[in-house]
Amino acid sequence: MDEFEKFYNKTLRFLSYRPRSEKELRDKLKKKKTSGEIINKIILRLKENNFINDEEFVKWWIEQRTTFKPRSFRLIKMELKQKGVSNDLIEKVIDDLRLTIDDLKSAKKLIQKRLSRYKNLPREKKFQKIARFLSSRGFDYDIIKEIFKSYK
Repeated sequence: MDEFEKFYNKTLRFLSYRPRSEKELRDKLKKKKTSGEIINKIILRLKENNFINDEEFVKWWIEQRTTFKPRSFRLIKMELKQKGVSNDLIEKVIDDLRLTIDDLKSAKKLIQKRLSRYKNLPREKKFQKIARFLSSRGFDYDIIKEIFKSYK
């Protein structure tokens, strides 16, 4: 088995766990001390076979982050930038999806479990904890304020 096939198979195995961005794959291959020429060939073949597609990756990432571990769009954007996805692509996909997903719904869903944990705390303390929790998930002050209004 030549070097290309060896690294291509490793990359497929890496992709089998979850979708990846192109940059994630390039970084992984660079760590394995793969030559630039082989990296480019691997990426090209993966794109031809539709194994990597940054737009699909962004959609998948947003869906995961709003369904299983709700976060604000601001924090999701930051995570995607760290994954090497371009700002233009992130904005395009978020604009397309914003109609179906909104930060307020995500925040409300996220705090449902928290409210039962804090039921014995005084009201002020409860809201402080919830505010800290939501801000750690990237929700801005306006969303947090809106949440408090709905629970008064």
